[in-house]
Amino acid sequence: MIRVRKAGLSDTIQDSGRIGYQQFGVIQSGTMDSNSSRIANLLVGNEEGEAVLEMALIGPILLFEERMLIALCGGEFAPEIDGVSVPMWKPIVVKENSVLKMGTATRGCRLVMAVGGGFDLPQVLGSHSTYLKAGFGGFNGRSLLKGDLLSVNKPNETSKIIDKQALDCKTTPFSTTRWSVAKQLRPFVGKSYIIRVLPGRQKNLFTHQTQKDFLSSVFTLGSESDRMGYRLHGPKLQLSEPKELLSEAVTFGTVQVPSNGQPIVLMADHQTTGGYPKIAQVISADLSMLAQVKPGDSIRFEEVSLHTAQQLLMQIERTIRELRKGIELQQYNGGIQ
Repeated sequence: MIRVRKAGLSDTIQDSGRIGYQQFGVIQSGTMDSNSSRIANLLVGNEEGEAVLEMALIGPILLFEERMLIALCGGEFAPEIDGVSVPMWKPIVVKENSVLKMGTATRGCRLVMAVGGGFDLPQVLGSHSTYLKAGFGGFNGRSLLKGDLLSVNKPNETSKIIDKQALDCKTTPFSTTRWSVAKQLRPFVGKSYIIRVLPGRQKNLFTHQTQKDFLSSVFTLGSESDRMGYRLHGPKLQLSEPKELLSEAVTFGTVQVPSNGQPIVLMADHQTTGGYPKIAQVISADLSMLAQVKPGDSIRFEEVSLHTAQQLLMQIERTIRELRKGIELQQYNGGIQ
């Protein structure tokens, strides 16, 4: 069991998402930074889409009432266990009755924690993901609160093997493996980001100057942003002439422009349809990086071809596949020295 000693700003259970229900108005939800979530699960021996604890900006304080295998991936939060700095991007065996303090994001916005075996929670419409506005999924359909108890499933055989590879250190409240995820496999986190996009369906409805401004200007992420959408502040984007549009399907990464001319990038908890003109679509390969942008950080957009977008996504999939194979090899070799 994991007991919440102190809740963070927004701590929710998320997995790979609720698939197949958008036609009924039910959003997909799921982790914002799917790459970090997938990697964290691999590090503890889970399936890639297993539920994780997703935290934003200010993390919680958690008491581990039993020994547990975990992995922390994503933004830089300076986590500590009983006052000792905890490495990220590698398996960690937390000792019984140890306290994990996540800290505050210094770079990036989101941190995910996977546990060996996964969280023992009921699925709603085939997913563990929390849908906050509707109040279902995850842990009672809400963010974690002080005093909450999270149950964890029994670890599988892969988790047990990884656990045994951890070097038992008597001087710290946790142990870890010699190996970790290589730096080049970790998502970029910083203060300014270049986010690649494809042209939106209504790009040509905007003035030529607006189309140039969108790709040449710096936008700042506003504090009113959340899991539903990122509100950006920058040059006013204008249509060539007023136009009424029918609502149509939108997705994670769709860049809409409402009447005030300030773009909104739809995120994991986006609505199923939208009627604002769409100037761009963030490529799938950059969604995890986009998830790490925090209020005050800057964004520039770069347009790429569909072929480039596909190649970049394939590269990420190859990288994660190679990581999976590497972890499997370590199970047989007893860990990398």
